[in-house]
Amino acid sequence: ATLVAFNANLSAVFSEAMAPLTISSTTFKLAAGLTAVPGAVTYVGVTATFNPTADLAPNTLYTATLTTGAKDLANNSLAAAHIWTFTTGPVPDSLEPSVTSTVPADDASNVAVASNILAIFSEAMDPLTITLESFSVQQLGILVPGAVTYANVTATFNPTSPLAPNTTYTATVTAAATDLAGNPLTNNYVWNFKTGATPDTTRPMVLTTVPADLAVGVALNTNVTATFSEAMDPLTLTTATFSLKKGLVAVVGALTQTGSSMVFNPSVDLSPNTLYTATVNTLAKDLAGNALLVDYVWTFTTGAALDAIRPTVILTSPLDLATFVPLSSTVNATFSESMDPLKITTATFLLAGPGITKVIGTVQYNVLAKTATFTPQVALLPNTLYTATVTTGAMDLAGNGLLADKVWTFTTGATPSGMLPVDLGSLTTFVAVAGAGLTNSNSSGVTVLNGDVGLSPTGSCLGDGSPCTLTNPVINGTLYVNDPEGVAAKAKVDLVAAYVDAMARPVGTTVNDISGMVLAPGVYTSGSTMSIAVGGTVTLDGKGDANAVWIFQIGSSLTVNNNARVLLINGARAKNVFWAAFASTTLGSNVEFQGNVLAGASNSVGTDSVVVGRLLCTTGKITLLSNTITLPSL
Repeated sequence: ATLVAFNANLSAVFSEAMAPLTISSTTFKLAAGLTAVPGAVTYVGVTATFNPTADLAPNTLYTATLTTGAKDLANNSLAAAHIWTFTTGPVPDSLEPSVTSTVPADDASNVAVASNILAIFSEAMDPLTITLESFSVQQLGILVPGAVTYANVTATFNPTSPLAPNTTYTATVTAAATDLAGNPLTNNYVWNFKTGATPDTTRPMVLTTVPADLAVGVALNTNVTATFSEAMDPLTLTTATFSLKKGLVAVVGALTQTGSSMVFNPSVDLSPNTLYTATVNTLAKDLAGNALLVDYVWTFTTGAALDAIRPTVILTSPLDLATFVPLSSTVNATFSESMDPLKITTATFLLAGPGITKVIGTVQYNVLAKTATFTPQVALLPNTLYTATVTTGAMDLAGNGLLADKVWTFTTGATPSGMLPVDLGSLTTFVAVAGAGLTNSNSSGVTVLNGDVGLSPTGSCLGDGSPCTLTNPVINGTLYVNDPEGVAAKAKVDLVAAYVDAMARPVGTTVNDISGMVLAPGVYTSGSTMSIAVGGTVTLDGKGDANAVWIFQIGSSLTVNNNARVLLINGARAKNVFWAAFASTTLGSNVEFQGNVLAGASNSVGTDSVVVGRLLCTTGKITLLSNTITLPSL
């Protein structure tokens, strides 16, 4: 690391609890050249902290060492000394830390009664200040008994017993929490959530990885990430639960985690033209203690070069100079490549209002969409100019930062407005868009696509590499396959923007199985999966409003089982129904489905199912079986 504040402490996070008496100034050392730096060592949870007696020298290279004298509770020593270097900068750290995000989110509902509560910070904190005095949970002013732990940049409150069902709780992180330079939070951070009626028994899954499975030509200086279907217990995501191997040899590195994302940073660059195997094992658990069902394993092959390309912000929402922006809006920035989730925080994504007043809010990074979302803690002010900034501290997985700060402005409207439909941009004429082509089987009939089709970068319509035609499937529109004009590529960009728009709307009513429900216009949210049971019907009631909008925010996958249907009544229109799924969507056989599907990975449709709407997916393919897919009427 470079430009490290010279008034900061050092911290090291272990893969398991250590014997405190073995974590001392004799096993945790700091030196400038051959000169030892005096200081005090403390140990809390799984984190050791070295506090120099005096500020470090500016613009100086330091070497930190953890010796094999450090032992775990079973008296096992480190396999080898852990050594790392860093260079101080010319100025001290005077920037206050902030809470970047929380789990559960503010105003979340249906929270599992046995879940832990997380506060994720914008930078590393002093573990000695993350205690029950600085992080508490209460209900009607009565403190909830529990324990507080800290690892990486995450504080975890673990209630002594399950929370009460159907109850509202308030969590607070106070200004007693300080960073490693002693800077406190500017203000207390307070949020509320409401529990559901049942415990969480759903196992977490790995949804996506970077590099992807079987990726080739991977940059030698990249980090490795895994994104889970839900927030994970930071104490269970360590080098004991994740491994990266070159053959049988484990790669040494540091693992950090925030929310549902994990990042592994190898100590040295990877070897060129080499096959690596990454594994997340079943010791990894979610906040309710549910573990992965099986080990998740993927492989990738490096190339011969380093990644020196800087990321850019390719899309913002609201757009620069936008006007009449709804007061309930979130602010979004989409990047040109995968970013380091730990570098997308309230320290690197800022929103300011009148008089350069900092807006308090949280920041989330969606790995699949490559999008950061800033959610203000309270609604924006009417008729007000706001300035959003993504700083050069936002970095990609190779450590490359933006070349310059990305700054844009927008102006809010006068009053809160009714919910607008998701902006589809150039997608209005498309019935299908996919990143990995179509897999189409006409064994029991003909598949018909009534609208334009865009395929980029893979253009197969059969799944076997065969070129697309207008007869297999039948395409009653224009087929764009990596066309010279870039229409298919533009459709993919607009798909990402539409997905970001849908997921950025304020969280709505929590739902999972929507079978048998009659739903009024609005936002419906599931942190994991959403489904319609076999033969089930969900009814969308427009209540006489032809402009009524439904947005379904799905944290994982959508499953519509055989013979199910989506029924629109009282003016509801398919064009105003949006199903945004982080992963994939699966429609069974003989399904009657309506609305626009915005999927991060893939779309699958069973035999003889009919869709009025759009099938759109970013990275995967669309699988069809004798279906009719028709654009909704305008």
